[in-house]
Amino acid sequence: MKLKNRIVVVTGAGSGIGRACAIESAAAGAKVVVADINLQGAEDTVKLINSNNGIATVFKTDVADPESVKQLVAYTIKTYLKIDALINNAAIQVNKTIEDITFEEWNLQMGINVGGIFLCSKYFLPYLRQTKGNIVSMSSVNGYFVEPMCAGYCTTKAAIIGLTKAMAIDHGHEGVRVNCICPGYIDAGLAEGYFQAQPDPAQARIDAGKLHALWRIGKPEEVARVAVFLASDDASFITGASIVVDGGFGSGLPPK
Repeated sequence: MKLKNRIVVVTGAGSGIGRACAIESAAAGAKVVVADINLQGAEDTVKLINSNNGIATVFKTDVADPESVKQLVAYTIKTYLKIDALINNAAIQVNKTIEDITFEEWNLQMGINVGGIFLCSKYFLPYLRQTKGNIVSMSSVNGYFVEPMCAGYCTTKAAIIGLTKAMAIDHGHEGVRVNCICPGYIDAGLAEGYFQAQPDPAQARIDAGKLHALWRIGKPEEVARVAVFLASDDASFITGASIVVDGGFGSGLPPK
């Protein structure tokens, strides 16, 4: 029960890695606020948690909207009186080159992937300071290693690594830890969207698995368990870190 009696807010928790983070946090003893713009997905996550004797509530949130984020903060503090950990997971992926992506698509992706972390961190920080809490944000190996047809997405994931370091430096003396996770291909929504954008989605999925030293893509819970670790006291001397959870994606080219 690494997170017993902790209050954890997870954005983008209506599916994929976010849902897994919410489920694993609840299993570790936390009371979880499941935040997502997809209300049905968020409610399904809450049902999964509550059916396993966990404690979770839902709040519909657009992380790119300052007022929506302020409402999420107000709801969390009114309901639970505090927050111990913020897991920034909400993201979208536009599979286009820099030439093909529209101005609107670029701004939307920036607004959610980076702006959402900015807004949630900004407005939760006063309360995280009170609890000596922490922030865990979801970056990607694409913050280090770029791939075709996702220039904007790769840009946002690199920005998250920089923002994580900046917040860690600014708020470490206040007792707030800030880290991010860089997953490889994970069997979740964004990766599936990337596969579907390729000429042969089935082959793209197989090829993606072979990019990893373990010759497979990861599972959402394999990332979520790292998020729980970072949010717990077990990681008390870790801040400003980018934890790579990539099955060896960044280790080099595996044998063919």
